[in-house]
Amino acid sequence: MKLPEHCDDINEIRTEIDHLDHQIIQLLGKRLGYVKAALRIRNEEDGDEFAQRFQTMLRDRRKWAEAEGLNPDIVECVYRDLINRFIKEEMKAWQRSNNVDKASGSGES
Repeated sequence: MKLPEHCDDINEIRTEIDHLDHQIIQLLGKRLGYVKAALRIRNEEDGDEFAQRFQTMLRDRRKWAEAEGLNPDIVECVYRDLINRFIKEEMKAWQRSNNVDKASGSGES
């Protein structure tokens, strides 16, 4: 990979951004693997415990963003959305694996 300051034209910059985005997506896939593992092995967490962990995690990501010279508000927003979407996806997967759907779960036909 070229460093940003060594790129000579917009096409080189776009290529490098594409490479970084691909790596980010690969890392998100690995992260999701850990989320799935946590759901598989953890006992039911108390809602307060989850909320506390969520806030601690966001606080840490803000600190890391600041250390990298990034806007911590943007990083927090990205992580808040990422986690909420991962949770929704895992709930859908859990419902599918337990043969639960909206119609059968609600008693409607």
